[in-house]
Amino acid sequence: MCLKFLEKHEGSGVKMLQKLKEKCFNYETISYIICGVLTTAVDFISYTIFRKGDVISVELAQGLSWVAAVLFAYVVNKLIVFRNFNLRPRYLAKEISAFVAARAFSGVLTWVMMVGMVRLGGDRGFLYEMFCKAVVSAVNLVLNYIFSKLWIFKKTTGEER
Repeated sequence: MCLKFLEKHEGSGVKMLQKLKEKCFNYETISYIICGVLTTAVDFISYTIFRKGDVISVELAQGLSWVAAVLFAYVVNKLIVFRNFNLRPRYLAKEISAFVAARAFSGVLTWVMMVGMVRLGGDRGFLYEMFCKAVVSAVNLVLNYIFSKLWIFKKTTGEER
């Protein structure tokens, strides 16, 4: 029975996979992943610098590393990923506001997840903190792409880009 179904729908499965491939593997998604990895690197490196010597708390280090990553992310998302070169002040104010609002939401969520995971894990050391940061960063990457694609850098007809 399954074999007959596969034979009957053989061509449609290939077409569906082709469409999925085209949708998922294009300039925008690949560049977003690359820029997301670079943004994550900015986040991790700045977090490591802030935590070096255990002088700054996890909470403050997470907050400061988030600010550094958001600044970097705005520039690369606007110019590289979504190729938006509209620099009109009114447009920029609206776009930056939306970007910061979305990143603030995901940033608070990330901060709560990070601090919560570290606290729940107890004193497991810096490697455990970095593991927590990797998990939280993956969630953050997906959320931020959704916000950027569907809200902030949404392409609309008739809009100057």
